Amino acid sequence: MFVTVETAARTAPAAVIVAIDGPAGTGKSSTSKAVAATLGLGYLDTGAQYRAITWWMLTNGIDVQDATAVADAAAKPVIVSGTDPAAPTISVDGVDAAGPIRSQEVTAAVSAVSAVPEVRARITELQRTIASEAPRGIVVEGRDIGITVLPDADLKVFLTASAEARAARRNGELKGKEAGNLAATREALMKRDAADSSRQTSPLAKADDAVEVDTTDLTLEQVIECVVTLIEGAVAEKAGRVAR
Repeated sequence: MFVTVETAARTAPAAVIVAIDGPAGTGKSSTSKAVAATLGLGYLDTGAQYRAITWWMLTNGIDVQDATAVADAAAKPVIVSGTDPAAPTISVDGVDAAGPIRSQEVTAAVSAVSAVPEVRARITELQRTIASEAPRGIVVEGRDIGITVLPDADLKVFLTASAEARAARRNGELKGKEAGNLAATREALMKRDAADSSRQTSPLAKADDAVEVDTTDLTLEQVIECVVTLIEGAVAEKAGRVAR
C-alpha cells in the first residue's frame, strides 16, 4: 500500500534522504520519480547532471577525451536542477538541456567526462547542496550516491536487473534515429557498466548497507511499492532514534 503525502508529512520526524543506485536500465529514474511523488519528496537525477556537463563540453568544443581540458572547464557551466518529481528540469547556463542531454553523442561521452575527478568533485558538491536543502527530504538516484555522495542517507537502495531486461528497457526509451537493436543497446550498456565500475574516482558500486532489489521480473508498480515500503521502515526507524 502506498503512503500518502499527508501520512508522510505526519510520520516523518525530519527530512528523509533516500539514495537509489544501480546501472542503467534497472528502472532507477521511473522508480525514483514515482516514489518521490508518492511520498511528497524531492527528486534528483544525478546522471542528468553528468550528462548536462558532458553536453556543455561537447557544445563548447572541449575534447572530452582530454582529461586536462575537461578538468579546466569543469567549473564553468552553471547547472540548475529542478527537483519536482512530477516535472524535473535541468538547465545549463540558463538553457533547457532536458532533451539534448539524452542524445547518443552525450551517452557515448558521459563516462569519460564523469571519470574526471574535478568533474565529480564539482557535481558531488552540487548534489550534496541540493539534498541538504530539500525541505521535506529527497530521493537521489545515480551510480555513487550511497557510497560517495550521501554515505549517511537514511536509506540506500541498489537496483539490479539482467542485461537482457536492461537492454530491452533502454531500447524502448530511445526514439527514432536514437533507437538501435537490442544487441547494440546491450553492448553499449555493458561498455558503460565497465567504464563506470572501473573508474578510480567514485566507481559504480553497491554500498555495504544498501538493500539490493532485482527488478528483472518485477513490474514498475511492484518495484515502486517495494521501495516505498523500505522508506516507511527507514522513516519509522529514524523516528524511533529521535524518540530515544
